[in-house]
Amino acid sequence: MIYMRSILDVADNTGARKASMIGVLHSKGRLCARIGDIIRVNIKESAPNSPIKKGDKAKGIIVRTKFP
Repeated sequence: MIYMRSILDVADNTGARKASMIGVLHSKGRLCARIGDIIRVNIKESAPNSPIKKGDKAKGIIVRTKFP
């Protein structure tokens, strides 16, 4: 499960490298996300020449998780 304000590694080619989860879409009051959930993220770190910059908000989907 991914909780609010978790720092996530981005696994696509948009140029974003790290993101923080700020909400789960289409859920009433749920504060955690599972695999397959669509989430709202805040970009924390990005590549220098990418169209997505630090501080932008975007949508994402949870595709994999790792348990310690």
